[in-house]
Amino acid sequence: MARTPSNMLPLGTALPEVELPDGAGDLCNIAANVRTNGLLVMFICNHCPFVLHIADFLAPLARQLAQQGIGCVAISSNDVNNHPEDAPDKMVAFAAKHNFPFPYLYDESQAVAKAFDAACTPDFYLFDGDKKLVYRGQIDDARPGNDAPVDGHSLLAAAHALAQQEPVAAEQKPSLGCNIKWKG
Repeated sequence: MARTPSNMLPLGTALPEVELPDGAGDLCNIAANVRTNGLLVMFICNHCPFVLHIADFLAPLARQLAQQGIGCVAISSNDVNNHPEDAPDKMVAFAAKHNFPFPYLYDESQAVAKAFDAACTPDFYLFDGDKKLVYRGQIDDARPGNDAPVDGHSLLAAAHALAQQEPVAAEQKPSLGCNIKWKG
């Protein structure tokens, strides 16, 4: 498995205006999921070992964020011609298996991944209530094969600061995962 880090989009970047279909084809404007304190945008997919390592934590994470006034969406941007396990119908099954309480959207053109400068799965972007980027990087230190707990501490610390209207720490570790499967 490739170990690709986040590109670390500049802090303060505005949330791109995006409307994407979910795995069932229903359109979703991601800005409609911004809550009082913000929005977490996650780039994930169905087959990446790094995503599978944290997949069961994503629903509890979303519930914790909702309690702090932060919404969530997930996006898959992988090329499904070369990676059919990431196809929209399989996204629906993956979301159901892991009880996702948030939209799981399909970026067929890969334009959204490019707008976020996303590089890997998983890749996390936390925007404040004004739709400005305040955190990007890892969820925590857990990786397949290490003993670090999947607890979301890095992302949750940023979310807690955001919800408390405190500064989010500027030192942020990149996420690490499989590269996004770009089209030829």
